[in-house]
Amino acid sequence: MSEKVLSVQDITMQFGGVVAVNNLSLEVHQGEIVSLIGPNGAGKTTAFNVITGVYAPTSGAVTFGGKTIISNYPRGKMKKLYAGENNGVYKKILEPTPDKITKLGIARTFQNIRLFKELTVLENVLIAKHMRMKANIVTDTFLLNWKEEKKMKEDALELLRILDLYALKDEKSSALPYGKQRHLEIARALATEPSLLLLDEPAAGLNPQETDELTEFIRKVRDQFHLTVFMIEHHMNLVMDISDRIYVIDFGKMIANGTPNEIQNNQRVIDAYLGVAEDE
Repeated sequence: MSEKVLSVQDITMQFGGVVAVNNLSLEVHQGEIVSLIGPNGAGKTTAFNVITGVYAPTSGAVTFGGKTIISNYPRGKMKKLYAGENNGVYKKILEPTPDKITKLGIARTFQNIRLFKELTVLENVLIAKHMRMKANIVTDTFLLNWKEEKKMKEDALELLRILDLYALKDEKSSALPYGKQRHLEIARALATEPSLLLLDEPAAGLNPQETDELTEFIRKVRDQFHLTVFMIEHHMNLVMDISDRIYVIDFGKMIANGTPNEIQNNQRVIDAYLGVAEDE
């Protein structure tokens, strides 16, 4: 089996008495496209928010590239409220901010597109490139970083060429067709030079043709940039077509994992999506 890129270990995310993610554990290996699916409100985006540092988990740990990057345990009032199963297991506190997580090599997109609408396609990508700049206040003040700025723009334009967005480089992002906006959001994430790409419902709002184009776009991105992709998605045709493996959660808890074929035929998954009839 290929190298383990991401490991989520016993993550619980609890808000007061509400357990949004319940002792979740999963793994993503190098070069895979792995999907996390489940009904609305199952805790999928909350799990992504923990992995990317938006939330500090109530308990559990996240390992990336063999190194623990996030870790926490119940503290304060949560000691009494904690409903997880691993109280006392995790002793270390690691709570990096999202920008630090991104610098480690984890990039993400969001369910709701968050492009800078009044900026051009190129400017949206350049903003993401800035996080890798080595410039400081002195070099900025005296314009000593012009070579780095030039290289950054060249790299951004090359990225747009590879992703077939170059012809749109001077267009405002808000003027793009919705499907292209989705592509641009992924391009902006790629500009941070990740090794792991997290996509939160990338097909949301797309029509069938745009969804087919997105499916091929994600494959291209994975292969061209030698990435690992971890994806939340409700569009089951896309999930089953593109995923190497699938994890399924319901009410914040893992209920199944396996290949697309195994998941399609898993009765617990069918029940979670379709509901279970009450006994008469």
